[in-house]
Amino acid sequence: MDVADDGRYYSPPVGRWAEQKHDLVAYYAKLFSEGMKNKWHERVYIDLYAGAGYSKLKNSDRIIAGSPIQALLVTPPFDKYIFCEKGIREISALRDRVDHHLRNANVTFISGDCNENVDNVLDAIPPYSIDHRVLSLCFVDPFDIGIKFATLRKLASRRMDFLILLALYMDANRNYDNYVKEEAPKIGEFLGSSDWRRRWIAEMERGKEFPQFLAEEFSRSMEALSYKQQPFYKTKAVTIPEKNVRLYRLALFSRHSTAYKFWDQVLKYTTPQQLLDFGKSDGE
Repeated sequence: MDVADDGRYYSPPVGRWAEQKHDLVAYYAKLFSEGMKNKWHERVYIDLYAGAGYSKLKNSDRIIAGSPIQALLVTPPFDKYIFCEKGIREISALRDRVDHHLRNANVTFISGDCNENVDNVLDAIPPYSIDHRVLSLCFVDPFDIGIKFATLRKLASRRMDFLILLALYMDANRNYDNYVKEEAPKIGEFLGSSDWRRRWIAEMERGKEFPQFLAEEFSRSMEALSYKQQPFYKTKAVTIPEKNVRLYRLALFSRHSTAYKFWDQVLKYTTPQQLLDFGKSDGE
C-alpha cells in the first residue's frame, strides 16, 4: 500500500519482500476482523514490533504503509489496537501517523521491547467475561528470532490468535554456527526448549534442513499451548521476489478451525490490489 511522504521519521529501508509481507498480514487481518465481528464483543489487533508505520523501499522512491497502518484501515475496523515498539523515534512517528489516518481509533501505544513489556500488553487488552467476549489477533514481526517463547506463553493465556514471522532463513540459517553452540541461548528462548539440540542432531542425520526443523519445533511448542499444530507446508514463504531467495515463513497459530479457513484464503492470495480495498485517507 503506497503512501505519500509526510516528512516524519521512517523505519529503515526495506526490500520488496516487506510489501508482500504487509499485504499478506493486512489481508488476513481483514478476514479476521470481518469474520469475527458478530461472534465476539470486542476484537483487538496487537502488533509487537510496530515500527514507525511507514517504510521506504530500497532503491526506490516509493513509501509503503507498514502493518499497523494497514491494520487501522481494514474494514470493518478492529475495536482496539495495541502497538508495541522499542524505538523512540519509531513510536513517536507512529503516533503521529495513527492520528493522521484514524484519529478516533482506540489505540494503546507501548514503548519498549515486547519481551520486557509483555505485562503492559496484557494489561491493555480489555478483560474477558461471559458478557463481554474479547478475541485478539497478535502480529509478531521481529527482524530475527528474538521473540521469546515465554512472551508468547504469557500472551496465550488470553483468547488470542498469532501471526508470526519466523526468521528461519534471514537469521537462524545465516547465523547457524553461532546459534548451535552449546552456550548460545537464543534458539532455546525462541522455542521455549532446552533440549532442542538433541532432536536437531537426529533430524540433521535424516537430512532435514535447519529452517524446517525450527519451524516444526516452534509449532510443537505452540501446540503445547493448545494451538493447532501448523505443518511446514501451511506456512507462507516470504522471499526476495526477483531472486527467489527465502527469508521468512509466515505462520498462523489459532485454537479454532475457522482461523485456518481464513488462512487457506491467504495461502491462495496473489494480487493484493484486487483483494484489499482499504479506501484512501488524506495524504495518500
